[in-house]
Amino acid sequence: QVVFALNQTLLQQESLRAGSFQIPYTTEDLIKHYNCGDLSSIIFNYDTSQVPNFINATFPAHEHITAQEIDRYFRQELIYKRNQRMGRRVKDLLEEYPDKSFFFAFGAGHFMGNNTVIDVLRREGYEVEHTPAGQAI
Repeated sequence: QVVFALNQTLLQQESLRAGSFQIPYTTEDLIKHYNCGDLSSIIFNYDTSQVPNFINATFPAHEHITAQEIDRYFRQELIYKRNQRMGRRVKDLLEEYPDKSFFFAFGAGHFMGNNTVIDVLRREGYEVEHTPAGQAI
């Protein structure tokens, strides 16, 4: 699986360099959606994930199954579990120091799709509000 994933990632990067494959969003798109608090609508799907695109390539049946397994693993380990850990860390700090104020800043990847850091905190009973760009905190 590691060799398969590495080969597919390298093929995708070679296609990007050759101009035969383009990322369907620009940096400006990412900034706009980040500022609006709406990253999942542009990024978190199988076509535009931060995880290398294994699913949409044309593979023989056995390679397609391998691609699906790798994709599920990456999403679980690199996205969902990471957000769980980050959410728990925030919760633990808030509970350990209830009289203190905190400012938490996260990279965009913590706000994409389902099971975001915000989702984790909301499930724990916290109210989380998006602060748009330019709004005073």
